[in-house]
Amino acid sequence: MVELSSIIMMAINALIGIVAPFLLAWWVIGKFKAGLKSVLTGAGVFVVFALILESIVHQIVLKGPNGAAITGNTLYYALYGGLMAGLFEEIGRFLSMKLLLKKESPAAKTGIAYGVGHGGVELLILFGVTMISNLAISALINSGSTDTLMATVPEANRAQVQAQLEGLQALTTGTLLFGLWERVSAIILQVGLSIIVWTAVRKGGKWLWLFPAAILLHALVDALAVILSKSADTLSTEIVVFALAIAVGAAGWMLAKKLNAEAAAAASPSAPEVPSAPEVLSAQEVPSAPEVPSAQEAPVAPDSTPAE
Repeated sequence: MVELSSIIMMAINALIGIVAPFLLAWWVIGKFKAGLKSVLTGAGVFVVFALILESIVHQIVLKGPNGAAITGNTLYYALYGGLMAGLFEEIGRFLSMKLLLKKESPAAKTGIAYGVGHGGVELLILFGVTMISNLAISALINSGSTDTLMATVPEANRAQVQAQLEGLQALTTGTLLFGLWERVSAIILQVGLSIIVWTAVRKGGKWLWLFPAAILLHALVDALAVILSKSADTLSTEIVVFALAIAVGAAGWMLAKKLNAEAAAAASPSAPEVPSAPEVLSAQEVPSAPEVPSAQEAPVAPDSTPAE
């Protein structure tokens, strides 16, 4: 049986996971006057690069000859998973910003909106939809219909599904709260990384190093999360992940201030040039008045008296 308190918490998480992405998008567009295009681009890139392209690579690598060696070693699996997430998501972020958002505002609001779209759709799909699925399966468990469910599962996948059913029955309210906290950390991380990459795209040149830095930061956070989940308790893991997300978010905030200052300076009109005062001629350069002839020099008008 799944505890009623756990079912209630699943419902709360599902509501947050479905509603929060739309509220965040509405907030960032209304408060920062960001473009909807930036939000949708972030959401689309996550779906294409993380859920589709990265998943294809996982299928090839983890089911290949070296797959068992990777999944069987926590360090290898953490490094592999972190690096794949960093590469696919940050390359997708950089390319989409470079190609699709080049006409958007150079201010930080474009990067923030992108991060809200990226993190928001991640929250929606990986958290909200998952919670709805968990609620449905929990209802089957509590109604005693798991045999009907297992009958529809292929033989090769039954052990995995059985483990999921047992995991659901072991879920507690605390575990579900930790899951919600993890999603908050993920959104902060995504917004921070988006501002970092947006700075690299807009400023270029010596600022391009921020792009590979974002890849490494993303890989570091994800890899540490995997390692700690296997070697530490859940509370310690979430504290470390949250602290790293805050650090990345703070770095993004400092870069956002710089981007906004430069955008404001570029948008403000330059002061009009004040015309200089007319040049005053010196006394030597002032033209003299035309000379008036004296009475002696004045020509004598011809005598108009007729001769006698």
